[in-house]
Amino acid sequence: MVEVRRDGAFSVNSVGLTRDPFPLSFSVREHTGCWVVQATAAQAAELADILSDAAKDTVVVLDVETNSFLDEQYVQWKPSRIAAAQGVDCSTFDLGELAAGVVGLDEEVLVMRADDVTGFLDGWYPYELTMVGLPGIPSAERLDEIALAVGAARHDRPVLPTLAGCRLWYSGHDDCYVWVESTDRRVPLAIFGRLLTLLAGSALVADAEPVDVSDPSDALVEALVAESQQWVGALGVVSPTAVVVNLSATPQPWRLAHPPPGRVDHTAVYDIAEATWHLAEPARAAVHQPVN
Repeated sequence: MVEVRRDGAFSVNSVGLTRDPFPLSFSVREHTGCWVVQATAAQAAELADILSDAAKDTVVVLDVETNSFLDEQYVQWKPSRIAAAQGVDCSTFDLGELAAGVVGLDEEVLVMRADDVTGFLDGWYPYELTMVGLPGIPSAERLDEIALAVGAARHDRPVLPTLAGCRLWYSGHDDCYVWVESTDRRVPLAIFGRLLTLLAGSALVADAEPVDVSDPSDALVEALVAESQQWVGALGVVSPTAVVVNLSATPQPWRLAHPPPGRVDHTAVYDIAEATWHLAEPARAAVHQPVN
């Protein structure tokens, strides 16, 4: 089960001056041996277990920007101080001039166990976050190599293929927009499934009390990705027994300026009592009165 909170990405973000609900968006493609995912809306903390599992051994936090940890002069704490406040034991490495002027690199980087990512991200909000996952503990020379590769990376191409031996690249923006590159094909499926969970949970969470929602099965998500590699989703009818997510296959990844899709291709239905998901054709989705 996944705990969905009132301050989750789908609850606190909106689109335009009319504050329309933020859509679920998911896009995946394969490039040079890795799977590239663009998605909304999810905070890094809401994906932490997926990211730590994808990294396997070690996570290197290359860049973090936040308003959650500021000193008396409103200057952001160093990453190592944030980690200490979160009770996370990690090592630090100073990139120095290698980080100068490079988007996605901080002068001080953190090297932590992948299992510590969840604790590191708990309870605060990075509006920029860049992480790499890799096996073993990287040497200083290896960290320099990663920094050089990131500095030379073209931002219109995936980064992970340039980071030999690395398994994961994560870049989060506004704690809402997600870019993930992974050598494990299961990671895109897990992210898509988690987005469905978070969107359904946003309809169920009330006041300050979180709710527990189960992720959909791998088979359900696999069926959707087999049909289309781009999806946009929005909440449909919500009742005391079920949450309906309307899903539309799109020819290209969603962008903020795009209007909502004009049709619904599938509905993903979450049965609240059974904590299970199933797919239905739009016309067959159960019709319920919305919860007041």
